[in-house]
Amino acid sequence: MEKKKSGGLWDTIKTIVYAVLIALFIRTVAYEPFNIPSGSMVPTLLVGDYLFVSKFSYGYSRHSLPLSLPLIPGRIFMDPPERGDVAVFKLPSDDKTDYIKRIVGLPGDRLQMREGRLWINDKIVPRRRIEDYVEPVGGGRFLRMAQFVEMLPNGREHRILELSDSRELDNTPVYVVPEGHYFAMGDNRDNSLDSRVPARPGIGGVGYVPAQNLVGRAEFIFFSTDGTAAWWEPWRWIQAARFVRFFRGVH
Repeated sequence: MEKKKSGGLWDTIKTIVYAVLIALFIRTVAYEPFNIPSGSMVPTLLVGDYLFVSKFSYGYSRHSLPLSLPLIPGRIFMDPPERGDVAVFKLPSDDKTDYIKRIVGLPGDRLQMREGRLWINDKIVPRRRIEDYVEPVGGGRFLRMAQFVEMLPNGREHRILELSDSRELDNTPVYVVPEGHYFAMGDNRDNSLDSRVPARPGIGGVGYVPAQNLVGRAEFIFFSTDGTAAWWEPWRWIQAARFVRFFRGVH
């Protein structure tokens, strides 16, 4: 009887170990979940969205591994990002913090903001005005922001928000993207710390994103909550869930 109990315990331990190893393998080579903590990618991604990022989209680097273990030199099986991809990457100034932005600039590109408009390789990026974006801010109040559809040079379209065209990052110098790097911006243009702000170790900023810092491409939202229910309030979970966003692709 004791032997049988011992064997049952050992089988349970093995099952747990196998499950952990399989989960780590999937997170490393296939998909990893991320959540959105800030509003820099509104209206594409909202605070409280949970999404899957494909780790294989751009190949693999040390940041594909748990704890960014330095076992992969540079990047292997590289498949370059396309303009318009929503990508997760490690912040260049600390190589630790996960950021999610849209790739708008490729190696060799010249980018600039002029009066709130994005220019790529000396050509203005077209945008068209659509309905205002309305965001609840609490207490029955709402923030109304100008919303546009922007079309990148490869024809991909996405929505952006602009509070005005005269804020600090609406007029910038020309950025020339180095080889092996990318230029990333938030869709919430006046509320995004992105490649328009140079990376400064210990201070912040993003600057150009090295290829080896790419973690993966955002694919789809699998869960979303508006934040009105805490984890210890299961009776409020259904009310807080944004079901309309479940299994929505990220474009």
